[in-house]
Order: sequence, then C-alpha cells, then structure tokens
Amino acid sequence: MPRDIPVGNGDLLVTFDRTYRVRDLYYPRVGRHNHTDGHVQRFGVWADGAFAWIEDEGWDREMRYNADTLTTDIKLVHEGLGLEVTCQDCVDFHEPVYFRRSVVRDLKGAPRDVRLFFHIDLSINGSPVGDTANYDPTTSAVVLYKDDSYFLINACDQHKVGIDHWAIGAKRIGDAEGTWRDAEDGQLGRNAISQGSVDATVGFNLMVPANGEAAVTSWIACGRSYEDVRDLSAAIWEKGPERMIGRTEAYWKLWCRKEPMDTAPLPEPVRDLYYRSQLIMRTQIDNGGAIIAANDSDITHFAGDHYSYCWMRDGALVAHALILSGQSELSRSFFRYAGECMEDRGYFLHKYTPEGALASSWHPWMLDGQKVLPIQQDETALVVWALRRHFELYRDVEFIKPLYTNLVARPAEWMLSYRDHHGLPQPSWDLWEERRGVHLFTVASTIGALAAAADFAEDFGEHDRAAAFREGADRMTAAVRKHFWHAERQCFARMIVPLDDRTYRLDMTRDSANFALWAIGGFDPNDEQVVADMNSLRDRLWVKTDVGGCARYERDYYHQVETKDVENVPGNPWVICTLWQALWTIERARTVAELNGAMDTLNWCVDRTLPSGVLGEQFNPHTGDPISVSPLTWSHATYVVCCVRYLRRLEELREGVASGAETSAI
Repeated sequence: MPRDIPVGNGDLLVTFDRTYRVRDLYYPRVGRHNHTDGHVQRFGVWADGAFAWIEDEGWDREMRYNADTLTTDIKLVHEGLGLEVTCQDCVDFHEPVYFRRSVVRDLKGAPRDVRLFFHIDLSINGSPVGDTANYDPTTSAVVLYKDDSYFLINACDQHKVGIDHWAIGAKRIGDAEGTWRDAEDGQLGRNAISQGSVDATVGFNLMVPANGEAAVTSWIACGRSYEDVRDLSAAIWEKGPERMIGRTEAYWKLWCRKEPMDTAPLPEPVRDLYYRSQLIMRTQIDNGGAIIAANDSDITHFAGDHYSYCWMRDGALVAHALILSGQSELSRSFFRYAGECMEDRGYFLHKYTPEGALASSWHPWMLDGQKVLPIQQDETALVVWALRRHFELYRDVEFIKPLYTNLVARPAEWMLSYRDHHGLPQPSWDLWEERRGVHLFTVASTIGALAAAADFAEDFGEHDRAAAFREGADRMTAAVRKHFWHAERQCFARMIVPLDDRTYRLDMTRDSANFALWAIGGFDPNDEQVVADMNSLRDRLWVKTDVGGCARYERDYYHQVETKDVENVPGNPWVICTLWQALWTIERARTVAELNGAMDTLNWCVDRTLPSGVLGEQFNPHTGDPISVSPLTWSHATYVVCCVRYLRRLEELREGVASGAETSAI
C-alpha cells in the first residue's frame, strides 16, 4: 500500500498509508531504524457505545497537506457514528516529536461521549525482542523503550495533560492479537508494564457538545534516554503543542519559498506540486546528508529488502534538483556524506546506509570464476557531475576545497584507469541494476563526470590533470558514436558487451536511460543522431493506454502488469522516464509554443499524484494506480528539475522575443 503524507524533520520520519494509519516511524535517522517494522498503528473512535477503527469502510477520508507545509489537513467523517474528525499531523521542525491534533465535531445534534484511541505497535530498532512498555505515573504517559531508543506517548487538552486510558500487553505471541482489541468496548485494562513482544493502546476522553466540537493533541516524543523523552514532553506542555505545530507550519512555508523564483508562469496545480515535491523530498533526506531512495516498508513483502538506503545515483540526481531549487544546504550535506562514503580507490559501491556504512547488495564480487568490481559506475560519475553543477551555481570555493581530492580528482583518475582500449568504461551494472555490460547511460555519465573534473582541475591550477580528464571525455564521446550507433536502425544501443578485444555485441532494446547522452554526457540535444534516438524512444516506449506515460524499456518485467500486448504497453509508466521526455522537449524548444508541449507532461504528473501530492515510482498502465514504493524521492526530484528548466527556458525565450529574436516564430 503506498505511503501517503510523510511528515518529518530529517531526524524523525512518520509515514501513513491510504487509510490514515501510521505505518513507519524512523528515528534517529531517516531510513533507520524503522521502529514499526511496517506494522499497522491503529487509530479508533468510540462514541456512545459504538466503535470504528480508521480503516473501517464507514469512514470518508480526505487526506491532504496544508498548502506549502509538512503539516497535514485530514478530514474524517463517519455517518454511522455521527462524527467528523479533523486532524493535523506534523513532526516538529526542530525536535524529535510527532504531533496529532484531533478535533471532533458532533453531527447528530446531541451531546456526545467520545473516546479516541491510539494504538502503538513498535518493534524497536527493527525487532520486537526485548521491548518494554510501561505506564509512567510521573508523566501520565506510556513509555516504550529498548537500548537507547525511547518513545513517550502522551496527550493533552485545554485543561490537563496526560492520557485517560491505557492498555499494555503482548502481541503476536500465541493467541495475543494485541491491546488494540481492548479498545473496542471503550475501556482499557490499565496493565502497568509488559516486556518482550509488546504493544500499547492509549485513550483520551472528550465531551463533545451538541453541534459543537472538542479537541485533543497527542504526541510521541522520541529520545535516547528516559530523561530525554520526559524533558521533551514537559517542554511540549510548557510551550503548548498548538504553538509548536504552528511554528512548524510557518517554518516549512518559509523553507519552500525562500528562493525568489518566479513560478507564476506555471499553472496553479503544477506550481503547487513543485513546492509539494520539494517538501516531500525533504522528508526523505537525513540530516546527516544521506538522500534516501524511498521509505515504504511494504516493498519488503515483495523483495525481502527495502529502499531505505542511499544509492549515490539517486542521491546525485536528487541533489541536482536541490541545487536548482536553491536548497544548497541540503546538497552540501549530501556531498559531504558522499565524501565520507567514497571507497579508497575512488569509486562507490552499490548503496549505503544512512550512517554511511555499506548496505545490502546483490552485485557479486566474482563472475564466471573471475574477480569483478560490484559497482554501477554511473553512481560514481554522477556525484562528480552533480558536484560541478552545485559549484557552478554557488561558487562556494571554501566548501569545494576539502572535497576536491577525494570527490573529484581521485574518482576521475579511477575512471580513466577503468577503461578498455577503445576508451570506454569497462563493464559494470546498469542504472536499473539488472544487467552487466557497457551501458550508454554509464558512458554518458562518465563523460559528464570527466568534463566536470577537467573544469575543477583547471580551477585548481592542475592543468595536466585537466588535459587528461578532457582527453578521456573526448575519446569516450568519439567511441560512443563508433561503437553504440546502429546505422541501419538509426539509434543508439542501450548496452554493448565485449565479445573480444575488437568487437561488441549490441543490445538494441529501447531504453529511456539513453536520454543521459544529451542531458549529462554533453551531446548537443539537436545532434541528428540524438534526435533520431530520442524519437525512437518516444515511439517505442510510450504507453498507448488512457494512462499514458513512458516505460523504462521494452518488455520491462519489474512489477509488470501487461504481459500480452507489449507492443502498446512495453512496461509500466514511470514518472522519471516520462519526465525525461518533457526535459527533451524543454531543451529543444525554440518557441514558447514548442516549450508548452512539456506542460502536458507536467500536468500528467499532477494527475498521477495521490490527493496529498505524493508521487510513486511507477503506475498501473490501465488503472493509473501507483505500483512499488511511494513516494519515490527521485520522482519528485525529476519533477522539480523539469519545472525549473521550464521556467528558465521560458525566460530565455521571452528575452529572445524582447531583443527581437525569433519573434515571428512565437
């Protein structure tokens, strides 16, 4: 089930599913640990003897954010209960605390006895073994803890602080379903403590006047010790939780609109998603610099692993979006993190944990009895390329200085050493992590990285290095035309595999990743071969259903929905691949009318979002439902890049009109 409405601050991340149940809670790093292990955290309402959990069919739900913030705007109506519940969720912009303010309104015209119940099913540090839950009379709260991870659950209304009900007990042990069952009669057992595989449910009483409303604010305070969570909870009561929610809302409005970029030319829905995408990206970025691919634990049921890692490819391309949108503090943080992860020889391995340790991998270190590097070379190259994009915009020499040797010179030297005698990179894994060979995306990324390294070397006065890097990029560019271009088909191969010292086998599968040749590799977007290749990609990979969009490559098997009509549905439509086509339109536009062709794709993305504005990885080609992880950080980043490039190209074209150029063509 896609994750809707993530809220976080870079230390604490909370995600919800489409029925408004909390599903993931990451602390103290985004992506690690997931203290729910994906299990459902229930929310229930008891009113005058009747009860409903939030996932029950009787609820009508509207789940959105408040505009330009990371505070939610949730409206829940249950006709059977005769209640409307509006909720505002957020993670404080500074402190590791998750808030939910719930306002309950009577719809029956009678005074109501209402009780809200919050179920907490933690597997602290990713495991339920050895957890403890206890009621703390000092704070009138329930505390769950293990090792150095503590969580205090409390609530208050305008009169008092402290929960009214609690239940603590075993879960998923024998016949024990969990304490959430105890809430369904409106009463909780008040057991004081339990250890092992435990959960807790807390409740709060509300007396709701006829046609009126009553409110309660609950919170989960996170810390490394009991003193941490006790003191934080006391500070919340002292400051006032509503004030902390208000300051958080104000902070995110300031954060996402701090740059003086004129977004007025974008239609309002497109503009709203531009700012929403920045905010959602922020929820997936750890304060230590790691840019996490996605934090949706449901994917573990499919693959036995998750996306809560930093792939340097995703990180570099997301960093590019941060750079263009003015979020330079985050791009700097990522590059510092990448510098710490860089291997001694000058390349990155598969992926890394939020702390910077080597993460799980399926890339072997030996194939056919031969030692191989378990790498995707584009990951190394793209970090160098993105770092140059950052420097060209911000010119922050003091920031670049300590990174130059480790994150520019050493990787570029390694890329020169890791070539065959044609000047092309040696085989590595592709960006989709499915096949090994010499990939056009990898080659384009390496060309872009060597050109970037040459520019850096010139800046630092290392002219011999600059010349070597430049020569390597130029030779690689020539090798692309010689070895990747198929003259009869008039398109580039997506991959070549060495057969011997002189020849390659060409894989002519149409692959959206070929866009990198002009977007990263420095090829002219109007080059005849590039134009022919991009037109071929559009023709072969566009999904010819009412959903539309562009597939990754022909006969893409990952989460494949359509297995028969692959001519019309070559794969599921992906956000990033569809937006690469829009970028192509933007870069080649010579008139405003041509540029506006990209707006259809931006609107397509708006139509594909969940009501909250969350974009997934890919979609069902027939229904448009999101498939795989959601949100995907890379999807939102690519949307941001498209919007910025659209606005800049529009400005360039309008300036051309003002100066008398291309007037007749517009």
